[in-house]
Amino acid sequence: IKTLHAKDEVSQQEFDNAALAAESARTAREAAQAAVKEAEGGVSAAGARLAEAKTAPQQVGIMRARAASAEAKVAQARAALAQAQFDLDYATVKAPAAGYVSKKTVEVGQVVQPGQPLLAIVPLDDIWVTANFKESQLRQIRAGQRAQVAVDAYGGRRYQGHVDSISPATGARFSLLPPENASGNYVKGQDPEHILRPGMSVVPTVFVK
Repeated sequence: IKTLHAKDEVSQQEFDNAALAAESARTAREAAQAAVKEAEGGVSAAGARLAEAKTAPQQVGIMRARAASAEAKVAQARAALAQAQFDLDYATVKAPAAGYVSKKTVEVGQVVQPGQPLLAIVPLDDIWVTANFKESQLRQIRAGQRAQVAVDAYGGRRYQGHVDSISPATGARFSLLPPENASGNYVKGQDPEHILRPGMSVVPTVFVK
């Protein structure tokens, strides 16, 4: 078109229109090339996603197998822990109640048999005092009355309690040297510090009013 324009065989307007059309065509071609490249990139990405999607079920299966294996190991470890705890509990001999060992019939390293008595335990949370009163004094003593016990070993330290019961038996059944005309009565006391021991000498006082 430039040659024809140089020879004046086409007008200036025709030349300008042709040049504009050529520029538009180049722009359209470049846009088309860019679209092709973008489409090719999309095809590649789609192909990669397709390949990943094809292997996804296999990957899911592998992950599930790993999870199942981990769960089995956890269950096995828990079972081993439970067995170890059972063995430890079985090897530990526990007393039925907390208290003071008053008699021991076994030594460290000694072999024992099932059912063999090992210790005699006096509970310290439930303190009882056997008090001997004259029968003439029992006329005013009733179960539930407030009582006080003075302990000789602790300088007469006093503990609070109450009369739990009155025995109809004579004192001869409750003391080594039976007092004359006496009866055994049970006074229940409180010892939060757990310092009282069986066999201690005490002086009980019952408040009848």
